[in-house]
Amino acid sequence: MYQLISPQTIIQYFGDDDEEMLREMIQIIIDTNLHDLKLLEPYYKKEDFAVIKKKCHKAKPSMSYVGAMKTRKLLEQIEGDLENSHSTYQELLKQIEIIEKELKTFLESF
Repeated sequence: MYQLISPQTIIQYFGDDDEEMLREMIQIIIDTNLHDLKLLEPYYKKEDFAVIKKKCHKAKPSMSYVGAMKTRKLLEQIEGDLENSHSTYQELLKQIEIIEKELKTFLESF
């Protein structure tokens, strides 16, 4: 059912004893990390690689929390070769779209 996230991993990190806290944590990941990653294009245009690196680095733990290890690896690739990472960023955007949908589906089913 899920391509990129792992419900088992989410429950492992956040537990299932406090549903409200779990929902809040998932929503924070959607509203901050995923949102920030979607808005990196202007930084690529300006070649502001410091901001790109910072936003990617900040999002890595969240990808682990939701079990999106493929996406975490993309973030690491971007960090490792910032100047040549725009095509990897395009792939990241596709994955972010999927992760957002999957997280929302997970929240609806939880």
